[in-house]
Amino acid sequence: MEVEVSAEAKDKRLNRMVAITVVILSVFTGVCNIKDGNLVQAMQQAQSDSVDSWNEYQATKTKLHIAQTAREQIAVFVNGERAAQAQAVEHKLDGEIAKYQGEIPKLLRQAKGYSDQYDALNVHDDQFDASEALISTAISLAAVAALCESAWLLSASWIFGAFGMFLGVCGFARWAFHPDILSNFLG
Repeated sequence: MEVEVSAEAKDKRLNRMVAITVVILSVFTGVCNIKDGNLVQAMQQAQSDSVDSWNEYQATKTKLHIAQTAREQIAVFVNGERAAQAQAVEHKLDGEIAKYQGEIPKLLRQAKGYSDQYDALNVHDDQFDASEALISTAISLAAVAALCESAWLLSASWIFGAFGMFLGVCGFARWAFHPDILSNFLG
């Protein structure tokens, strides 16, 4: 005995709108994920460069302190017969001190620049992450709307999807809009 089950929906128009909604949101999410992946790689590079620059800055500050301390010790402990030799060492240390003092502000700006770059990229990463979360919610709502044959659930899906797409566009366009409430809640 065969049992035939009819899975035909009452409202094919609603199912078509759900299908179109899912396709549009899925394609948009896929494109955003590619951009977000590239953005995360740039963030990792900026973070790595920032750590390297801060390490170089700290090392230069340490070398400056060592050179200054050595210079002071030579000046205190030199006696008359080694004065010429001490002057040569002092002259060399003075050159190193001047070099380190010149490098420190440049290294500080460079390290802060990488940190700022990371922070700027992080805003856009948050936009793509929020976009993905909202669009995933929209797709889920659309699927339930198809099962329940509910137009109001599809409308709710469109609202979530529209806001998710807006955040994705913000990420692509590098607009400063940041969903702080959502980021703080999820972060």
